[in-house]
Amino acid sequence: MVSGIAIVDKPRGMTSHDVVGRARRALRTREIGHAGTLDPMATGVLVLGVGEGTKLLTFLTAADKAYEATLALGTSTDSLDADGATDATVPVPPEVLAELEILSREGRLGPRLLEAVRAELGRTSQVPPSYSAIHVDGERAHTLARRGELVALPARPVTVHTLEVVSDAGGEHPTLSLRVCADKGYYVRSLARDLALTLGTVGHLTSLRRTRSGCFDANEAVPLADLANLPLVPLAEAARRALPSVVLDDARARDARHGKRIAPEHLGALAKGPAAWLDLEGALVAVGERTEDGEGKVLRGFGPR
Repeated sequence: MVSGIAIVDKPRGMTSHDVVGRARRALRTREIGHAGTLDPMATGVLVLGVGEGTKLLTFLTAADKAYEATLALGTSTDSLDADGATDATVPVPPEVLAELEILSREGRLGPRLLEAVRAELGRTSQVPPSYSAIHVDGERAHTLARRGELVALPARPVTVHTLEVVSDAGGEHPTLSLRVCADKGYYVRSLARDLALTLGTVGHLTSLRRTRSGCFDANEAVPLADLANLPLVPLAEAARRALPSVVLDDARARDARHGKRIAPEHLGALAKGPAAWLDLEGALVAVGERTEDGEGKVLRGFGPR
């Protein structure tokens, strides 16, 4: 059974589940999952786990993600992206239009734009879009929204690491080009809504591309057309890239493979949190973590190569 991590460049118009289905057919295995949903409109990095690689997905999903997006100001849609139906039109305030001209000419942000960016960088909670995969009473929120039901999702904790406004296109329908890096659970469509509101108008995304998912970026993503020849990042390499790591001697590696705890002196300088445990030959034995007493506990075990 082939195992590893694949990085796919998802095209626009497909769901993440569609991509998983295509990969299952191409690689002839059902053991494939993904590390973080991309909206149908979005493109870019979708990390797939194949075979035992599915065991790593929990730890890869938790990583931060980077995006490039285009925000259209002045109109909003029910889904907060270009796939939705227009539900509001609000003129962009003249002072914001003036700042967009300055941004276009001089490449600098005026006070209103700076205020909006700083507000988002300081955000600690965010209301997800109604059109999302979040479960509400056993159903996906987007299923309820498409039936016309009112979906009121509570705010969720978020962390925004960076946000750049890199360019604009003015005129009758002004847009902003954005780069954002945030932790798991952050919705760039909600950023479009909230940034526009801070600027005194409404907005929606017209494009969204994930450029990085944790330690995997768009430069190594494979087009969907090449799935039949999809290169796999070996489990040990993927785990070392994504997590801190430690090498165990033969006895401790054998213990870890049997789910036994590892004494603190064999875990080196590892801090708390998930880490990749490797054997002397470099194979991935387990993902484990230190307990309160300092011992190592297996979170997920992996079979011999």
